Amino acid sequence: CRRVDAERPSCVHDSMVDDRTLRLTTNPPEAEAVAGERLVDFEVFFDREKAGLFRALCLVTRNRFEAEELTQDAFLAVYERWDRVGTMEDPSGYLYRTAMNAFRSWHRRSALAAKRTIGLTRADYSIAMIDDQDAVVRTLQPLSARQRAAVVLIDLLGYSSEEAGRMLGIRASTVRTYAERAHRDLRGRMDGSHE
Repeated sequence: CRRVDAERPSCVHDSMVDDRTLRLTTNPPEAEAVAGERLVDFEVFFDREKAGLFRALCLVTRNRFEAEELTQDAFLAVYERWDRVGTMEDPSGYLYRTAMNAFRSWHRRSALAAKRTIGLTRADYSIAMIDDQDAVVRTLQPLSARQRAAVVLIDLLGYSSEEAGRMLGIRASTVRTYAERAHRDLRGRMDGSHE
């Protein structure tokens, strides 16, 4: 290595036969300090926003795997523009806008549908299951505890009224009565909600 310019420390290395050179310049200390602050600011922003963005994207995509990818893509895009985004009044708004734009682009290109078709992406049915469970809980909530037990054991779990009666410590006819009253009550509520 030899010094080429006294003002700018550089290293010129002539290891290649075809006259190509490698130039290594040192960054001034101020640039390294600014880069360090930029990284710390972004890390604080990332820690503060990651969970909220992921939850929002889970609700939008209804698939936690897609939500995770979109979250990563959005943070990467924001990091690449952090010099500008970090000085914005609302960098969180920019992050969410970036994530939603990425979500719309993904679906416009139908890339995820193609991946799913050929089996490259695992399906995530956990959110749909939670929705179904929530619907059942909300539907059964207004029933008495014994009516709920009868409906769950007979209708949801498939036990006979005799088996359900043994489990509940009551006669099979009583279990059937609770189930019939629950069905009548639920039908009445459903008919009333459609009016």
